[in-house]
Amino acid sequence: MFAWYRELTERERNTFWGCFAGWAVDAMDAQLFSFVLPILIAAWGMTTAQAGYLATATLLSAAIGGWACGYLADRFGRARIMQFTILWFCAFTFLAGFAHDFQQLMVLRIMQGLGFGGEWAAGAVLMGEIIRAEHRGKAVGTVQSGFGVGWSAAAILAGLVLAHLPQEYGWRVLLMIGVLPGLLVLYLRRKLEEPEIFVKTRAHVEKTGTRPGLGAIFQPETLRITILSSLLAFGVIGVGGAIVNWLPTFMKTVRELSPSTSGYYVFVVTGGSFFGFLASAYLADHLGRRRTFQLFLLCSWLITIAYMFLPLSGWPLIVLGAPFGFFTIGNYATLGPFFTELFPSAIRASGQSFAYNFGKAAGAAAVSTIGILAQYITLAEAIGLVALLGYSIAFVATLMLPETRGIQLTPGYEPLAPRPDSGVSSSPAEAAVVRARR
Repeated sequence: MFAWYRELTERERNTFWGCFAGWAVDAMDAQLFSFVLPILIAAWGMTTAQAGYLATATLLSAAIGGWACGYLADRFGRARIMQFTILWFCAFTFLAGFAHDFQQLMVLRIMQGLGFGGEWAAGAVLMGEIIRAEHRGKAVGTVQSGFGVGWSAAAILAGLVLAHLPQEYGWRVLLMIGVLPGLLVLYLRRKLEEPEIFVKTRAHVEKTGTRPGLGAIFQPETLRITILSSLLAFGVIGVGGAIVNWLPTFMKTVRELSPSTSGYYVFVVTGGSFFGFLASAYLADHLGRRRTFQLFLLCSWLITIAYMFLPLSGWPLIVLGAPFGFFTIGNYATLGPFFTELFPSAIRASGQSFAYNFGKAAGAAAVSTIGILAQYITLAEAIGLVALLGYSIAFVATLMLPETRGIQLTPGYEPLAPRPDSGVSSSPAEAAVVRARR
C-alpha cells in the first residue's frame, strides 16, 4: 500500500514529514479551542453570539492570512514561509492562555488565524512542487491526514488536562501546551529546501522584472481557474465544515446523544476522516482528480441525508460517523494536488491559497445560513438543503475544470504539459486553459 513512499528521495521524505507534522499541529491547536470554548462561556458569561463571533473572526483572518502568505511564499519561498507560519500560530495559541476577557481573546484569535491560513498555503504548494507527478496525489493527500491525527491529539490532550486540573486555569494550561509540538515541527523543518521549480521561477522573474502582484490571480488568463477552484473549495471545505460545525448540536438536540456518548462519536468521525484522507489521496492518482471529487461529493450528500433523516439512535448512529468522516472530511485531501496543478508556478501559492481560504471563509456564511433556515424549517432540513446546494456547486465546478493527473509542473507562466503516459485526455476545457496561459 505504501510502496510509493519507498520510492521517495530523502528530500521528498523530509518535506513529507515536515508538512505532515505542521498540519497535525495546525489541526490540534485549532481543535483545542473547541474544548476551551464551553468553559469560557460559563466562566466569563460569554453569549453564544460572542462565541460565534470568535469562530467567524478566526475563519476570516485565516482566509486573509492564507492569501497573504501564499503571495509571500511566491515571492520569498515556500519553506521559509512555512517556518514563519508555524512559529506564528503556536505563539498566539500560547498567548491566548493569558487572555482575561472576550476582547483580548478576540484579538489573539484573529492573530492566530492569520497563521492557520498561511500554514496550509505554503505547505501544500511546497509538497506539490517537491513530490514527483506520479506520486503527487498520494503524498499530498496522505500528508493532509495529519489533520485527523491533530484532531485526535487535541481530544486526548483536552481529556487529560481538563480531567486533572481545575477548569478555571486548566483551559489556560491546555492552550499553552499547544506550543510544544510546534517547536518539534520547527526542528523537523530545519532540513527543508525550496523546490527547484520555484528557484527557477524566481530567477526568471528577477531577470525579467515581471514580478506578479497580489491581484495577479484575477488577471483574465487565470480568473476562470481562480473562480472555479474557489467554488470547488466552497463546496468541499465551506459546506463540509459547516455541517461538521452543526452536527454536534444536531446530535444533542435532535438525536439526544448523551455527553459521554458524544466522546465516542468524535473519535469515530475523526477515525473515519483519517482513512478518508488516505483513500482520497490514492484515488486521486488512480481515478483522476475530478472523478475522485465527484465520487466523494455524491457520497457526502448521501451520508449527510442518512444522518439527518434515518430513524437511528445509540450505537448505530455513532457507527455511521465513520463513513460520514470518511467522505465529508476525507474529500479535502485531493484539493492540495489539484490546486497545485491548476495554477502556474509564479502565482501558484497565491492562487491555491486564495481558493482554499475562500472556501473556509465562505464556510462561515454557510454556518449562519443553516442557523437562519433552522428558524423556519427543521435543523435536519436546513443542513440537508445547504449540503445539496454546496455539493452541487462543487460538482459543477469539477465538470468545468481540466483533469490534471500526471501533469508535469513547469517554471514561470508556461502551460502545464501532460505526461505522455498519464492518461490525461485533451478536453476542450484543458485546451482553453493552455491557450489562456500562453
